[in-house]
Amino acid sequence: MQVFIAGLGLIGGSFALALRDHELADEITGSELNEERAAEARSLGLCDRIVDFDEGVRTADLIVLATPVNTLPLMAVKALNLCREGAVVMDMGSTKGELCEVIAMHRRRGRFVAAHPMWGTEYSGPKAAVHGAFTGRNVVLCDTEQSDSDAVAIVERIFRTLDTPLLYMNAEEHDLHTAYVSHISHITSFALANTVLEKEREERHIFDLAGGGFESTVRLAKSAPSTWVPILLGNKYNVLDVLREHIHQLQLLRRMIERDDAEGLRESIQRANSIQRIIH
Repeated sequence: MQVFIAGLGLIGGSFALALRDHELADEITGSELNEERAAEARSLGLCDRIVDFDEGVRTADLIVLATPVNTLPLMAVKALNLCREGAVVMDMGSTKGELCEVIAMHRRRGRFVAAHPMWGTEYSGPKAAVHGAFTGRNVVLCDTEQSDSDAVAIVERIFRTLDTPLLYMNAEEHDLHTAYVSHISHITSFALANTVLEKEREERHIFDLAGGGFESTVRLAKSAPSTWVPILLGNKYNVLDVLREHIHQLQLLRRMIERDDAEGLRESIQRANSIQRIIH
């Protein structure tokens, strides 16, 4: 199978490594707008050749779009316009609403499969790509009823070979739930990092006193703005909804602390502890 990957950073690069590790691709070509990153991706073996987008799409059996989510809708249209008969186009973005709406009436909509591997790290670029990234991680396929059955089957076969459980949702449902369990985590981390940087002017104290709890909570604050600004704005209304509830919960905790409400705090923390029944 000839594979073309647009965007050889954390997600696209890790997917390339997974394809290589499982011998799912005869050749992998890739595109990167940044020349330094393109050279990096090639030197790391993430692709066999760097090509321009049009050439990559025209010659591939599988076209993988792994660029920031704000670029995906028009890129998907262009890929569907250019891809050869029988080729499959898939994306790996964190938001699906606008993307699926833009391509909904495309004459070749059936060749597109919307996918979202529920995995990522705070790092970006080709050097962030890792082996085994998707193993055991859920992958969401969206609006599969609008995709050709053979196109869906090809994508399913790839992810099952990578040992990734598959979930199926519509685009609207996907964007709602990712706002609740993924996007809010990044907002919280960005806010906490800015809070500490604003209040603690002595950087050495942050380094010396920050324990594992702070480090794990603020880890996502190292994520790239080029990735997360498009995600947060693209999923704006769902993000605002969960953010309102998050702020409400913070205000409740603040009032309990102000009132020395030990029992209220105990009940709130115990309720939060119940998350361990879901996430071990």
